[in-house]
Amino acid sequence: MKKMVVNWLLAIMTMVGAIGANAQEITLKIHHFLPLTSTVPRDFITPWAEKITKESQGRIKFQIYPSMQLGGTPQQLFDQAKDGVADIVWTLPGYTAGRFPMTEVFELPFMMTDAQSTSKALWEYVNGPAAKEYAGVKLLAVHVHGPGAFHMVNKPIKTLADLKGRKVRASNRQVSRALSALGATPVNMPVTQLGDALSKNVVDGALLPFEVVPTIKVNELTRFSTDFEKPFYTSTFIFAMNQASYDKLPADLKKIIDNNSGLEASAQAGKASQAGDESGLASVKARHTPLNTIARSEILVWEKMLEPVTNQWIKEVGEKGADGRKLLITAKELIKKHSLKQL
Repeated sequence: MKKMVVNWLLAIMTMVGAIGANAQEITLKIHHFLPLTSTVPRDFITPWAEKITKESQGRIKFQIYPSMQLGGTPQQLFDQAKDGVADIVWTLPGYTAGRFPMTEVFELPFMMTDAQSTSKALWEYVNGPAAKEYAGVKLLAVHVHGPGAFHMVNKPIKTLADLKGRKVRASNRQVSRALSALGATPVNMPVTQLGDALSKNVVDGALLPFEVVPTIKVNELTRFSTDFEKPFYTSTFIFAMNQASYDKLPADLKKIIDNNSGLEASAQAGKASQAGDESGLASVKARHTPLNTIARSEILVWEKMLEPVTNQWIKEVGEKGADGRKLLITAKELIKKHSLKQL
């Protein structure tokens, strides 16, 4: 009888301990490089965190550190997630040139359609052929921004000739190569450095989506903008979690994270990013910046000149043991599949 009582008490203590562990509050640190008021942090990251806190009944909470408040540079964010400096980061693979070569296919010229569809395609791709590039972190979402445009200080871009010799900020390696192929001089830098570079004439302009323009005052620092009838370029983004931070969560909290990650979360991030283009474009027009559009007939010439950029990417990933041409076809098919679903 005494043994039965002891066993019963031990069972109760074990149950109470399990309940206490499940009720434990967990605070996760999110780190990124833009102000909280910029489009994706405001319209995707913060609502995402608030939704998970609500669904977990307050057991998961978040501390968001914008504008690199935890230290380091935007180029170091991926490693901060991998090493546990932050639990979750939002960053661009393109900030570390050559580290994510298979992902770069989405940054080749004239690849994207719209941000929501292309973000869904990117999610499938990074969980398929490019999965090994993200070993060591748990991807929560990936996305692209809306179609990028030229924003120039003193002279608009109306034809290819207008690009010759111009110093233009590029966001990633493939955009940099595209600018070089078109006769411009690319200057790679994180978007956080662009305002200073424009004001000090380090660059003559930048390739940038409209949504981020007012955040870093590009609408105040440039006078001319040029977009395209067919999207010229985009950049890829990742929302990634430290694997150990995820692994130590109780099963029910992992499920909440999982339910708010993946294909649909990627689509939401892409949609939020491109939705911000509307207010960004309005901020440009409000300052009487002439807006020029490169027509599809002219784009055919651009595409021909940019074929070597795609071929160079195919060659480079081939040297790393991947079939670049097959990856290119896969990426295009995924974009087409998800774009048709949007029609």
